[in-house]
Amino acid sequence: MSSKTSLFTNNIKPKKKKNINNKVHIDDPLAISNLNQIIRRKIQNITPVINEVIIFCIGTDRSTGDALGPLIGSKLQNFNLNPKINVYGTLEEPVHATNLEQNIKKIKEQFDNPLIIAIDAGLGKNKSVGNINVNTGPLKPGSGVNKKLPAIGDFHITGLVNVGGYMEYFVLQSTRLSIVIKMSKIITYALVNSFKRLTNDKRL
Repeated sequence: MSSKTSLFTNNIKPKKKKNINNKVHIDDPLAISNLNQIIRRKIQNITPVINEVIIFCIGTDRSTGDALGPLIGSKLQNFNLNPKINVYGTLEEPVHATNLEQNIKKIKEQFDNPLIIAIDAGLGKNKSVGNINVNTGPLKPGSGVNKKLPAIGDFHITGLVNVGGYMEYFVLQSTRLSIVIKMSKIITYALVNSFKRLTNDKRL
């Protein structure tokens, strides 16, 4: 490298990497819009073309806090979704610890390399309650209540519904329904808007 080139490159200030936020809070008035953007960005980073989508909603309506996934699954079924979008886990047919492996096996048999978005409730620190986190990689369901279950998802959405660290089952059962319902609406509308945009862009 010549000295001229060295001087030129040394005078350039490196651009600071933009801090990309992958979470929203349910009390943010722009929560749906921001979550929509986060979801689309995740999908774009994973695959340019989408053949099939699995929205895998984990949880059970037997526990208030753990009902987040099935609530979202049932809400999604009320929309006229793109036929390539498949929803697993509803209030009527929940996906939970006892049938998780069976449903994962069914997906592997019926679909060829689909984009899988896993959704589940989670527990966190007091200041994190109400956050909706979107993270790359598979979800490890049951980790919040010390259960070892199969991981699933190209990326996952976790709604922090209550404080963790102690008596997790009791905490989930005593979670306020209002938080879970509000969170389920935000995630549902963000997903619907994301897939409408992707359909319009002919990426789905």
